[in-house]
Amino acid sequence: METSERNTAPYPNIPPVIETHDSEYNDTGIPSTVAIAGHPLHPAIVLFPIAFLVGALGSDLGYWLTNDPFWARASFWLIGVGFAAGILAAITGFLDFFKIKRVRDRSAGWIHMACNVVVMVLSLVSLVLRMGDPVGPIIPWGLGISVVVATLLGISGWFGGELSFRHKIGVIGKSREHHS
Repeated sequence: METSERNTAPYPNIPPVIETHDSEYNDTGIPSTVAIAGHPLHPAIVLFPIAFLVGALGSDLGYWLTNDPFWARASFWLIGVGFAAGILAAITGFLDFFKIKRVRDRSAGWIHMACNVVVMVLSLVSLVLRMGDPVGPIIPWGLGISVVVATLLGISGWFGGELSFRHKIGVIGKSREHHS
C-alpha cells in the first residue's frame, strides 16, 4: 500500500492527511443493482422505514407519558407504514445483497441484513399485537419492541454505512461507463 501526505501548511495545528492508494479503498465502487437514472434506490428509500419505525418509538413513549390514545393510534399507523416501506427497502437491499459479491464477502453485509430481517419480523409482531386494540399492547410489549427495533435500526445503519462509505458498495448507480 502506497501513501502520500497532503500538506496542510496554512493550518499548522492540523496534522497532515495521509491518503492511501490501496485499490480496495480507492476503487470507483460497486454500483447498486437497483437504480433509476444512475441513482441507487436503496439508500434513498431506507429513510422512510427508519423514520416511521423510530417515530413509533417516540409515539409509544408519548403514550406511556400521557396515556393519550392518540399516541397509540399514531404508533399503529407509523409501524404499519414503516413495515410497508421496509418491504420496499428490503427488496432493493436483498437484490444488492444477492447480486453484489462484495456485499456477501463483508461481515457488515451479513450483519446489516440480519438486523433488518429482525427489525421487519419484530415490526410485524408489533403491528399484529396492536390490531384491533392499539392501546393495550403498548405497555410493556409494544414499547419494548419499539426500543429494540430503534436500537437495531441504529446498528443496521452503522453497518450499512460501512458498506457504502468504507467498502463503496452501492454508492453509484449502474451506468453505461461502469458495469460490475
